[in-house]
Amino acid sequence: MASRDLAESLLPGGGSGGAGASALHDEYDERAYDSDDKVSISISDSDDDNDGAGTARPPFSWRKLWRFTGPGFLMCIAFLDPGNLEGDLQAGAAAGYQLLWLLLWSTVMGALVQLLSARLGVATGKHLAELCREEYPPWATRALWAMTELALVGADIQEVIGSAIAIKILSGGTVPLWGGVVITAFDCFIFLFLENYGVRKLEAFFAVLIATMALSFAVMFGETKPSGKELLIGLVVPKLSSKTIKQAVGIVGCIIMPHNVFLHSALVQSRKIDINKKSRVQEAVYYYNIESILALIVSFFINICVTTVFAKGFYGTEQADNIGLENAGQYLQEKYGTAFFPILYIWAIGLLASGQSSTITGTYAGQFVMGGFLNLRLKKWLRALITRSFAIIPTMIVALFFDTEDPTMDVLNEALNVLQSIQIPFALIPLITLVSKDQVMGSFVIGPITKVSLQFEFCL
Repeated sequence: MASRDLAESLLPGGGSGGAGASALHDEYDERAYDSDDKVSISISDSDDDNDGAGTARPPFSWRKLWRFTGPGFLMCIAFLDPGNLEGDLQAGAAAGYQLLWLLLWSTVMGALVQLLSARLGVATGKHLAELCREEYPPWATRALWAMTELALVGADIQEVIGSAIAIKILSGGTVPLWGGVVITAFDCFIFLFLENYGVRKLEAFFAVLIATMALSFAVMFGETKPSGKELLIGLVVPKLSSKTIKQAVGIVGCIIMPHNVFLHSALVQSRKIDINKKSRVQEAVYYYNIESILALIVSFFINICVTTVFAKGFYGTEQADNIGLENAGQYLQEKYGTAFFPILYIWAIGLLASGQSSTITGTYAGQFVMGGFLNLRLKKWLRALITRSFAIIPTMIVALFFDTEDPTMDVLNEALNVLQSIQIPFALIPLITLVSKDQVMGSFVIGPITKVSLQFEFCL
């Protein structure tokens, strides 16, 4: 009741009594996005006129795919955060090309999870955190919220530290690690600024950051020239030794991010979709599947570039056991020198784009998680501030007490990747349960083959 009263008091015109409660429910008709903020997907007047009550999905349209493009690319940023880069370089340095098959199948498994998350959001008009609150008893809801916040904090520590390391490198060491943390902490205000200009502007900003990562790491790939033959063998021939178990667990943990499952189910609601018309829901699921797969192909390419660069340069060397986010650029510089631009700074630019994009999407995810689980509607700036505060305090402690050149920092990053692996069931179990329920999904409930695939993935 206390949280409900607080929520009502924060609503325009809210307060005690029936009117306040009604206002609360009316406000929650548009949970993830206000109606005015949503992107129209109609490309002509006839598109709306022909909508009707039919159940057949309209024919494919490139223009319509463009209208739906965006949420998948925001989602794929969780596949490219500094934790992933740490996992990639550790896997490459410790195992060479041997774990590329696991990176591939982790991405495929992650794609299945994200496609179902999008399906859930489109079919129900609600995101996963909201549905958990509605479908589970209060104690389970609070437990799921706590575990999701823990996963968010763990991911955010890696993301903010990654950005801080990049800032330190690009400043030539002038800005200390804690200074980079302070600078990165204010990215939530960049997010708020961009959000005020509309969803498409925010998506364009993230597209620039993803393109920056792709260009930076593709240049590194070109400079180091990893073996194409070894790359292909690593993708198709599974190998796993006792010495690389930790790196393998880290890859799975940093590819399938628990908070990203909650985020994607909310992002897909940024388009105006009439969930009462089956053909429109089918259409939305279809286009979201396409754009999500395209986004994950881009993320897989970037992860492959990073892993193979470090496999080529450091597998079997003395540096393999000591390499991490901060000294990786310096090691690359010493090994490959300078072509048209110092590879140290190419690495730092890619790392900065990774850190900045992932910290902002982490803030975004935190808002949906808090609002959905706790049934609170806070002003955007307050939600961003609270979400950022959950992670910035432990991150600052890490920045003040750990030296980036100390091996303990890399151990911490690996431990955080393992933490993400442990948290995966707390996102997967609710997702599998909800997409399997007729009462929740209606005609869009998943079939037995998909259900078995999900259960197999969960067991893995």
